[in-house]
Amino acid sequence: MDVIGRSRSMHQSQISVTQWLYTLGQKIVRLFLINCGTHLSCPMSEFAFQWENFNRLLTKSPGENIVTGTVQGQSFDGSACRIWTQLFDCKDGSFILRYKVFNTCSSIKIKVKIKGMELPIFQSEIKGPVYEEECYCPNLSIANWLDSYQCQRNYTQMHRDLAPFPSVDFDKIRENIIKRYDQPTSVSICHYVLKTNRIYRQCYGQYVGFKIFMDAILLSLARKVVLPDIEFFVNLGDWPLVPDKGPLYPVFSWCGSEDTSDIVMPTYDITQSSLEAMGREMLDTLSVQGNTDLPWENKTEQLFWRGRDSRRERLDLIDISREHPELFNVSITNFFFFKDKIDKYGPGQSHVSFFNFFKYKYLLNIDGTVAAYRFPYLLAGDSLVLKQESKYYEFFYKDLTPGIHYVPVKSDLSDLVDKIHWAKEHDEDGLKIAKSARQFARDNLLPRDILCYYTILFHEWRKRLRSKVEVLNNMEEVPQPSHSCRCHLITTNLNHRDEL
Repeated sequence: MDVIGRSRSMHQSQISVTQWLYTLGQKIVRLFLINCGTHLSCPMSEFAFQWENFNRLLTKSPGENIVTGTVQGQSFDGSACRIWTQLFDCKDGSFILRYKVFNTCSSIKIKVKIKGMELPIFQSEIKGPVYEEECYCPNLSIANWLDSYQCQRNYTQMHRDLAPFPSVDFDKIRENIIKRYDQPTSVSICHYVLKTNRIYRQCYGQYVGFKIFMDAILLSLARKVVLPDIEFFVNLGDWPLVPDKGPLYPVFSWCGSEDTSDIVMPTYDITQSSLEAMGREMLDTLSVQGNTDLPWENKTEQLFWRGRDSRRERLDLIDISREHPELFNVSITNFFFFKDKIDKYGPGQSHVSFFNFFKYKYLLNIDGTVAAYRFPYLLAGDSLVLKQESKYYEFFYKDLTPGIHYVPVKSDLSDLVDKIHWAKEHDEDGLKIAKSARQFARDNLLPRDILCYYTILFHEWRKRLRSKVEVLNNMEEVPQPSHSCRCHLITTNLNHRDEL
């Protein structure tokens, strides 16, 4: 077995991605190393490959137990590190080997075998320290941290969202924002201040439970890198808050729309799954890739969908499916918004594991109350995604191209049947779109990308603030979890800041 290509120095951290290609007979197999729930004090390496013969690239699973992988480490006291490893066969000729450490490791060793033969992996040993997720050991240099994560510097949606706010003086607008959105029964917001890498907030509204998601990403990032001193407001609901008409107030939200001016962040759903990958969350953009069991040619040629009754078009979908039962397997799982329609569209069907969605060739992304937050996971799978046209969007939608990453469907679903027929008649084109969608997810929607987006957003936001950032009266601190670890970085001077 030969390594194909050449190496180049790259810098990765959590979530680091390293790729190798190996020959397996006359085919080439790709292996991606993913570092989950861990942060490193040192750079890693990645390999760039030039494929001379694309026809040799393996495009299907080579079979069970052909590829195996382990990640082992040593602690500073000489004992073995506690490391959890997962190996995913993506069924497209690539494998994902990901790991998570539970205590600080002085070094980590990666071993991969194909048919029992250990591969000569270049730079297979990672010199630490490699810190567990809970360890507070922030990098003092944001520029260094962004380089080590290989973060993008330009985000289409971010620049569009920040353009209306070139200069922000919260001393002039703070009370107006609170007055405008302090509507306890209909709106919930949190007012945050980050000061010397510590987190403070005051929340307004009756339902503020979703503050836990914003708290979690801020705490996690603060353990990895020194965040800038900033002040901002977060919308805890799904609906965007800031209408285009009227005074424009800067509010960070998880979802945007064409008639609002909210500053959009990654949704709480993908944020949580990114932080809790290999933890409390089973569904993330990596686990999806390892749980699509059927190859394209064996998938059922129907459009599959399950979801609750959170939009009228979802009921219309049921009507359409009943007229064309050979094309659809769709059902409402729970009735809340249209309980009076349950006799016609019910009863509610049992839930289906998300991984089982990919047994079907065609999947539908249709809005719920706002954008359907399952979209990233659909893209990461290996089925063809049909997406309803919508005024709602997430942080990455502007980087997608209809016809390249998904098949667009009119908002009223009037052309849905035609689009399914097109897919059935253009099977190779459908497969190409499905592959492009997965590649987009790999390039833009991995946990690393979520952390990068937040960090760049906070630093871009800092450039626009004109008011002094101070912890205000009635704000409470959001403390870091109690955890003991040995940080090998100097973290005493958190007043140090570097510019991008």
